[in-house]
Amino acid sequence: MAEPDSPEKTDLEGSIVLITGGARRIGETIARHLHGHGARLLVHYHTNAENAQRMQWQLNAIRPDSVEIIQGDFRDIAQFKIDLRHAIHRLGRLDCLINNASRFYPTPISSTGDEQWNDLIGTNLMAPFFLSQATAPYLKINHGSIINIADIYAQRPLPEYSVYSASKAGLVSLTRSLAWELGPEIRVNAIAPGAILWPDHDIDEIARQRIVSKTALKQVGNPSDIAKAALFLMTSADYITGQILNVDGGRSILFGS
Repeated sequence: MAEPDSPEKTDLEGSIVLITGGARRIGETIARHLHGHGARLLVHYHTNAENAQRMQWQLNAIRPDSVEIIQGDFRDIAQFKIDLRHAIHRLGRLDCLINNASRFYPTPISSTGDEQWNDLIGTNLMAPFFLSQATAPYLKINHGSIINIADIYAQRPLPEYSVYSASKAGLVSLTRSLAWELGPEIRVNAIAPGAILWPDHDIDEIARQRIVSKTALKQVGNPSDIAKAALFLMTSADYITGQILNVDGGRSILFGS
C-alpha cells in the first residue's frame, strides 16, 4: 500500500503513536495515514515481520527514523509490557495508543474450547486493558489519548461469533470506564467499524451483498475511513471522551429493527 501522493502534512508533527497490529489491513492503513500527517510511529506486529519491515523501510525512506517496529505476543503480555516500556523510554514520549490488534473467527458454542476463548478475549480485550495500564503514565504527561478499535457487533452480537462479539462489547465498556478513570489527562474513545474489509476467511458474494444492502449508503467502506476517524479523534476532538464512533455506512441504524 503506497503512501498518499499528497504532500505530507504536519498535524501530528512531534507526536509518537503506538499502534498494535499495525502491519496489515486496517492497522497498516491507520499507520500510513498518521505517518502522512507527521506522526512518528511505534508499530506492533505479532507474526507478520515481513510486512512490518517493509512498511518501516518505506516510511523511513520518506522521513528518516520516523518508524520503529516492535514484535509482541499478547499471550505473554507481561513480557511485551517490558519490551514496550524500553521502546517508549528510547523514543522519549508517547502521545497516543491505538489498540487495533484483533482476532476474528466463529466460535459455535457446541465446538468452542478454552483455547479459542483465551485467544479472542486475550487479544481483543485483555491486551487493550493492560496496554492502557502500561502506557497511561506516559500518555498523561502530554495529555494524550487512547483509541480502541471495536466493532458494530459489540452492539448486536453476530451469530456463532459469540466470543468475538463479547470481547468487543467488553472493549466498548472498557473504553467508557477508562475514559472516566483516566480523565482529565487522557481521552479514551473507540471506533466501531462496519463493513470495511472482508474477513481473511471466505465469505461468498451473496453474503457480501446482503451485508451491503443493510447499510444506508449501500456500499462497503474503506480502511481509510477508519484512519480518518482515528486522525479526527487525535487532533480535533479535545472535548470528546468515552464515545464510540460508528464508521459503518449507517448499518447500525437498523440494529434492533
